[in-house]
Amino acid sequence: MHETLAETKSYDTGWRHARVALSLPESHRSVIVPAGSGFWRKLLAFSGPGFMVAVGYMDPGNWATDLAGGAQFGYTLLSVILISSLMAILLQHLCVKLGIATGRDLAQACRDHYPRPVAWFQWILCELAIAACDLAEVIGSAIALQLLFGIPLVWGCIITAADVMIVLLLQHKGFRWLEAVVITLMLTIGTCFAVELFLAKPDVGGVLMGFIPTTDVIRNPAMLYIAIGILGATVMPHNLYLHSSIVQTRKYEQTAGGKREAIKFATIDSTFALMFALFINGAILVLAAAAFHGTGHAEVATIQDAYQLLDGVLGVTFAGILFAMALLASGQNSTLTGTLAGQIVMEGFLNIRLRPWLRRLITRSIAIVPAVVVIGIYGEAKSTELLVASQVCLSMQLGFACWPLMRFTGEKSKMGEFVNPWWIKLLGWTITLVIIGLNLKLLLGIAGLTGD
Repeated sequence: MHETLAETKSYDTGWRHARVALSLPESHRSVIVPAGSGFWRKLLAFSGPGFMVAVGYMDPGNWATDLAGGAQFGYTLLSVILISSLMAILLQHLCVKLGIATGRDLAQACRDHYPRPVAWFQWILCELAIAACDLAEVIGSAIALQLLFGIPLVWGCIITAADVMIVLLLQHKGFRWLEAVVITLMLTIGTCFAVELFLAKPDVGGVLMGFIPTTDVIRNPAMLYIAIGILGATVMPHNLYLHSSIVQTRKYEQTAGGKREAIKFATIDSTFALMFALFINGAILVLAAAAFHGTGHAEVATIQDAYQLLDGVLGVTFAGILFAMALLASGQNSTLTGTLAGQIVMEGFLNIRLRPWLRRLITRSIAIVPAVVVIGIYGEAKSTELLVASQVCLSMQLGFACWPLMRFTGEKSKMGEFVNPWWIKLLGWTITLVIIGLNLKLLLGIAGLTGD
């Protein structure tokens, strides 16, 4: 146990308790922001947390939903990726405001505001979301290991448990090391897909038309299922808890002006990082649309199928290797941020702290068991279906994170001068209600199919 958990700060806001434990205490205010420096130096100091959050917007779960969407429906669901990314940019901005203005992450804010049974219920939902995300990371990394080295999928799932050591090593070296590794892996993914897109030669007109929303997404149940999977894979609930915590790793001035400046730079950081994630997500779907939709491969069922087909469709022998390398980088990147998210929600909701290696092994086991069981019973062909289902599960949890985020950042007693203006309240609540409404529609549709 770390004694730093007992350290607290005081805030003159309308929360139940005047004092609150530090969020992510071993890294809290550990990154120096140079005083009196220019715009670019300060931006560099604040850059990093946004990219760590953006990792969750391009994890293996995104691959499954984007590949399925592109192969089955061409460029149509690009509009869903764009809208989901714009939603994410606003929601992550609100997480930045909450963390910097109040000194609380979203989990701590929920624990401090709601009765204990409600906070425990929220914690359970958040743990389910992290388990679903971890499941995607496990399967994605295992598939990449299988494609690159021929390792059976079940053994690949088990091997991924060892990544706990990578996380512990990076956390010990310092938060900047963690950010540097994450950004390097993101650039690796981006480079691989830039080459893939050049080889695929997509229809530029079709791509541009794909960014225009269409009502077909709502009317077509199969398209809606994939669209909600894309939404869940893009606007991930545990990322809201993560971002509100890691923005506090910067040592900015604890004054109104210092907080305002910190919010500005942290928002620039997250917006740029999420636009990069938008490129990756869009690239995966465009690659699938160009390579598989309309070429006789619209029913590509698995990531493995995509890997096997890419070399032949694109006409080069290394296309599949690039694809698998990017997938492995994606899975490992998501592992790093999933670890932090798990730690943050447990400490924030329950005010207890396990040793990082124990916390990681618990969450990894929760993810590995269903992956091994499903693959063992139904075979490797079901791995991609499990990935898509995990992302739909994430989307189902999203409303339970967005609702308190909108409520807290919209209350002047809690946020002071940093309270949301009316137009952000309008946009934010609209996004929250749309997310909840789409999930309810999907649930009713599933219930109807089950009833039949």
